[in-house]
Amino acid sequence: MSVVVLLAPASLLQSSMPDLNVVVLLFGSLTLVLSLFSGFLKERIYVVTDPLVATLFGVVIGPVGLGLLVLPAGWEPLIVVEQIARLTVALAVTSIALRLPQSYVRRRARSLAVLLVPGMTAMWLLSGLSAYVAIGVSFWTAMLIGAVVTPTDPVIANTIVTGRLAEANIPDGVRRLVSGESGANDGLAAPFVHLGILAVLHPFGAALAEWVPTTFVRELAIPIAVGAGVGTAAGVVERWTSEQQLADETSVLTVTVALTFAVLGAVTVLDGGGILGVFVAALAYNWCADPTDEAREQQVTEVFNRLFSYPVFVLFGMEIPWREWTALGWRGPALVVAVLLVRRLPMVLALGPRIHPLDTRRSRLFVGWFGPIGIAALYYATLAARETGAEVVWVAGSLVVAGSLLVHGISATPLTRWYGERDADAR
Repeated sequence: MSVVVLLAPASLLQSSMPDLNVVVLLFGSLTLVLSLFSGFLKERIYVVTDPLVATLFGVVIGPVGLGLLVLPAGWEPLIVVEQIARLTVALAVTSIALRLPQSYVRRRARSLAVLLVPGMTAMWLLSGLSAYVAIGVSFWTAMLIGAVVTPTDPVIANTIVTGRLAEANIPDGVRRLVSGESGANDGLAAPFVHLGILAVLHPFGAALAEWVPTTFVRELAIPIAVGAGVGTAAGVVERWTSEQQLADETSVLTVTVALTFAVLGAVTVLDGGGILGVFVAALAYNWCADPTDEAREQQVTEVFNRLFSYPVFVLFGMEIPWREWTALGWRGPALVVAVLLVRRLPMVLALGPRIHPLDTRRSRLFVGWFGPIGIAALYYATLAARETGAEVVWVAGSLVVAGSLLVHGISATPLTRWYGERDADAR
């Protein structure tokens, strides 16, 4: 939330200053508790701690709870969520790219391509059709909702595939596959979202005519070119300065965070897909930089990632559209169930034989189930709602995110243990 304060205009910042100490107290306490007890909660209480607990914390301290924290008058909640979510997803995909072995993407290019091309397309179509049937909106509004919830969230996925519990029960190949996919598909979801926005605003023929060239240039060519160029240059320079002992430790530890924000800003200024650009830049940097320095830089990026992700989930908890959710009636829970069951699992089961290392039904079931929906969906939902004026996109998208936080958060630990036990039995 301190991040939110930094984004405010000066006049609003002055009016909110009396609450600054409350913000510092609340977020400092949340960060301290989760940092100290995250492993205990995950392994003993059976919940994935950070996202779920931070969201519940936001509900408790927000307007419908104790009212300890309310956004100042004049702030647009969805714009605040959108911008902080954008920064958080960028940091998350950077940390994932740094965590992957240098040759991983090259070695597993075919498996990742299966997940990211036919896999993402199937998830978009299945999610969109689920929304169309469940909540009865127009076809292209439903497909826009489907695009919003398509990407696998890197922040929540990270909490599932890292830590002692995951390392003891989930094979390295499976954990890296989930990480690599969640890092790449956040940026690659942008073309689907862009098509949905255009189709909601214009006749489909006109929307498609605009989407094809702009998607190739804005969502693919610009981010890949800028990300690869800047990431490679930064990695080469970092390796050289490290070999020549010209960079002190402080500057080395800030390189990847600075790279993330620089590429995100540059690609966005060029009207391209910033998230994909950041992931490509981090991969290129990972290939070229000194591996010893990368390990330390990854730790710094993880810290920033955590400090940014807490505000997003707390803000989400504060700004949950309870009244609009209630207005959906039975259609709301039906949408959540349909998306969680249909969006990903059938796709992974069908394509699993072509994806390494999903060589067993158990591994396909695990990866098919754990495609959590979180900050990336919040970013795209707020963006799409702002661009189209269709509030239902935010209402439906946020409801699915809440359902994923709850269901995947509660099921992660027992199913991770089940996966490890079955794997041990098979050996």
